Amino acid sequence: MFTGLVEEIGRIVSIKKMGDGLEFVIEARKVLQGIGIDNSICVNGVCLTVVKKKKSQFIVQVVKETLNKTNLGDVKVGKFVNLERSVRLHDRLGGHLVQGHVDTTGTVKKVKVLESSWMYTIAFPKEFRKYLISVGSISVDGTSLTVARLTKQEMTIAIIPYTYKNTVFQFYQAGSKVNLEFDVIGKYIESIITYTGK
Repeated sequence: MFTGLVEEIGRIVSIKKMGDGLEFVIEARKVLQGIGIDNSICVNGVCLTVVKKKKSQFIVQVVKETLNKTNLGDVKVGKFVNLERSVRLHDRLGGHLVQGHVDTTGTVKKVKVLESSWMYTIAFPKEFRKYLISVGSISVDGTSLTVARLTKQEMTIAIIPYTYKNTVFQFYQAGSKVNLEFDVIGKYIESIITYTGK
């Protein structure tokens, strides 16, 4: 479980084929503190397992299902990713509950630069609209954010300078693919209401 508060921007050092999956070597510093083998780490909003660790790098393995469902299949060597260690029970929950289970990907349609913030408009598949509410929570590449505006297939989110500087939002442009995870509470409510047991 994560909070959606990105701790560090990591860099992809190498990518190696692993059957029909991939193995990523990621350069980082802060998130390596207190992290051990078998620990979970959130990479662009995807919960992955640390399989090896070096002084300033860690290695994760990504299976075909995850590559197909997220933007990790499009990541190249030298690119940057959002990183967050799993939350501890005594930590403050500063963002919202993020599982690291990506529901779908969205596409950045527009980036509007304002005087002291940025507005990002992101398109998403229409079947996921039911999980969004105005001023509700959304995880975009593992970043906990608030929906500012909402239409049938697009949402707009506001990014403050701190978030812009400390996440991969600074690299987004029109056409960028992003991982989306919707609020887990809404998904459980839907299951409770709609499940018939048949």
